Amino acid sequence: MTDLHDFYTAQRNVFEAERKQKKRTLSLLATLRLSVFVAFWLAIYVLWGSSALVFLLPILVVLFLFLVTRFSNVKRYKKYLDRLVLINTNELEILQRRFHHLPDGKEFMRPDHPYAQDLDLFGRGSFYQYANRTTLQQGRQFFSDLLLDGYPKDIIKKQEAIKELAQLPEWRQHFSALAGETRPKTSPDIVSDWMRNHKAITPKWVRFGTPLFVLASLFFISAAIMGWVPESLVLFWYFLGMAIVGRYAKGILEFSVNVSQAQDTIQQHQRLIAEIEGQSFKSGLLQELQATLTVEGERTSSVLKRFSRSMTMLEQQYNLIVSIFGQGLGLYSLYYANQVERWMDKYGTEVADWFSAIAQFDAYISLGTYAFNHPDHTYPILVDGPIVLKAKAVGHPLVDPGKNVLNDIEIGKGRFCIVTGANMAGKSTFLRAVGLQIVMTNMGLPVKGKDVKYAPVRLLTSMRSSDSLADETSYFYAELKRLKYIVEELDTGDCFVILDEILKGTNSVDKAEGSKKFVERLVKNGSTGMVATHDLSLCTLADELSEVENRYFDAQIINGELFFDYKFKEGVCQNMNASFLLKNMGIVD
Repeated sequence: MTDLHDFYTAQRNVFEAERKQKKRTLSLLATLRLSVFVAFWLAIYVLWGSSALVFLLPILVVLFLFLVTRFSNVKRYKKYLDRLVLINTNELEILQRRFHHLPDGKEFMRPDHPYAQDLDLFGRGSFYQYANRTTLQQGRQFFSDLLLDGYPKDIIKKQEAIKELAQLPEWRQHFSALAGETRPKTSPDIVSDWMRNHKAITPKWVRFGTPLFVLASLFFISAAIMGWVPESLVLFWYFLGMAIVGRYAKGILEFSVNVSQAQDTIQQHQRLIAEIEGQSFKSGLLQELQATLTVEGERTSSVLKRFSRSMTMLEQQYNLIVSIFGQGLGLYSLYYANQVERWMDKYGTEVADWFSAIAQFDAYISLGTYAFNHPDHTYPILVDGPIVLKAKAVGHPLVDPGKNVLNDIEIGKGRFCIVTGANMAGKSTFLRAVGLQIVMTNMGLPVKGKDVKYAPVRLLTSMRSSDSLADETSYFYAELKRLKYIVEELDTGDCFVILDEILKGTNSVDKAEGSKKFVERLVKNGSTGMVATHDLSLCTLADELSEVENRYFDAQIINGELFFDYKFKEGVCQNMNASFLLKNMGIVD
């Protein structure tokens, strides 16, 4: 088993050492570049009028351009190493449970979701903040979609993909560092929509007409030089070309702006696609995503590279030399705008699928990192039988391992567990651990538990309700709406229901009676689940309904101090602690 601290420390040290070496190389290249620049002007000053200058200046120019290119490449690689150092530094921080500086995903929160708000999936200290390592905007979206997808499907395929990626820590880091090289201002969704819906602005004749126009330009220029035709014919031909380009100039300029905005996004994904194409995968899901990146037997990275070249050439229309000569004699803008449009016409509808495949790789790389970072977790075994969830040593993954008290759980299909216990005894945390285990399993992740068996099921929760002044919704009415939603959802298939102290917005007698009837309704419907409560009268349902069982978390007062063992036990809790806490904190006598 890999020691995570040693692994990330070693990775960081390797990249840190290489980064220092590249910084020295950059300093050397900067010095050489400056030296060559000074030598260039010094040679002109000293050797002006000498034939040696004719040979020396081209050498100095070529050397200067080489050093500029080399400096740019080393600088880009050094930034790549910066990102690798940061990746491993972050992982070391997260191993120490310091992760609250990371993105919390609160923009993905949906208050009306079947379980997201109750399980702390998003926000500060959330599972998203702890587990997410995505780099791309679409990757973050897909990662959140996996968390929010309440319908279990393809779990085994997901598990196989995550297992495989978990075994590729160096490649995962390389992909993430490469993805972070640029931060495109235009989202992939906007780029793909633009390509899919773009209407052509250049005529079809441009593809073949432009090369013929260029040949004609060369012929007229040559003929004018030879004296076969007057120079005015060349001038006429030039202005004819300018007029043709001018006819489409407005559309081309608007098109060029969109091309420029899409360029960073395209180039970023082209590099990532090339990395995926170069990797061999065994799991079915990853192979399917990889197959999405093949077009008519050709690598998508090659197709995108051609497109990137055409975009770069179109950008050159603003070059002074191209503006003066290329437009009138070669219909430059018209030709390369047509090249870009022809590519979009052929591949534009597929770009969204390519972007989606990269986003999914980005998300699954995050899940692979989570699995790698938690070797104590277990991949649940899927079953189809009387058991919905059975596991040993279940715990909440966000609780410090040194303080995490683990418990066993077994719930059969159609059975309901009523959980009682004192305040702060661990009821809610355990219910959230069970709920999160279901969410993680549906995503394909390993979970905090041993010997886990699971029958795929939808999860529904009601653990937190809130009133709304804007919607004129009282706390009690908000909770009723939530319970109504749960009842309606039970008709859509098997569900696992988790409730925490329901009907808190009414008096104790009404609450006890209402809670009892609601649980009876759930049981009669055949649903499976757990309900935490302080109301011991609810426990009498176990005497009336064979599907109901009682469990509890205990609290004891030992030597005047409150003690919790956080153990999940059979039976009904008899020790409550509200009065003790009131006295202990000096609130009452």
